[in-house]
Amino acid sequence: MKNITIVKVGGAVVEDEARLEALLDDFAALEGPKMLVHGGGRRATKVAEALGVESRMVNGRRVTGKDMLDVVTMVYGGLINKDIVARLQARGVNAAGLSGADMDVIRSVRRPVTDGVDFGFVGDVRHVGADRLKMLIDAGITPVLAPLTHDGHGSMLNTNADTIASSAATALVDYYDVTLVFCFEKKGVLRNPDDDDSVIGRITREDYVRYVADGTISGGMMPKIENALNAVDAGVKQVVITLATEIGRHSGTVISK
Repeated sequence: MKNITIVKVGGAVVEDEARLEALLDDFAALEGPKMLVHGGGRRATKVAEALGVESRMVNGRRVTGKDMLDVVTMVYGGLINKDIVARLQARGVNAAGLSGADMDVIRSVRRPVTDGVDFGFVGDVRHVGADRLKMLIDAGITPVLAPLTHDGHGSMLNTNADTIASSAATALVDYYDVTLVFCFEKKGVLRNPDDDDSVIGRITREDYVRYVADGTISGGMMPKIENALNAVDAGVKQVVITLATEIGRHSGTVISK
């Protein structure tokens, strides 16, 4: 099987011009098939504020009413996605920007009311059209996925970018040896949050249970690692959590069996 690298980059990097430029340089230099998944929540919040649309978050998740759905569709699927695609084209990468609705590559169901919270037009992934992604990739095209899916009934849905990345990675294991890279503002998973050099080099599921029990891993890092472990269990070769400027340098934290 061919190797493929799927890189997920969050909104903090997308909003930082220098870090985004460095990441796209490194991504363009990656050899072989690849795919990029991006977030953009910070930009969506700024645009919503400028348009007078209220942003509401519950446990770090965006409540997406109809007005906010319009904003995230414009920002994620338009402004951010096409900006990244244009920059990759300038680097010689033949990129194609996609939402989940394009070619029906990712279909979701609207999230049910949970603990009394109605998240609105938020989607939980149910199906990834891996054969369609493979068709593009085998034609030499690099997909750039926005954090938007659809329900198959005419509605777009706001969907977590980490979930899109891990779902796409899992769906492609029948066709490729998949490495999934989560990029963020730290060098990896840290033993000590105050020491940027205290990177944990490798985490298995057994390690994760131990680190959660002793408090080494907590908060927002927990769902990221749980996503990574689930992807590995489903056949993804490895998941790397690393600094956005280190994606091609074999550094950071490796999640594996």
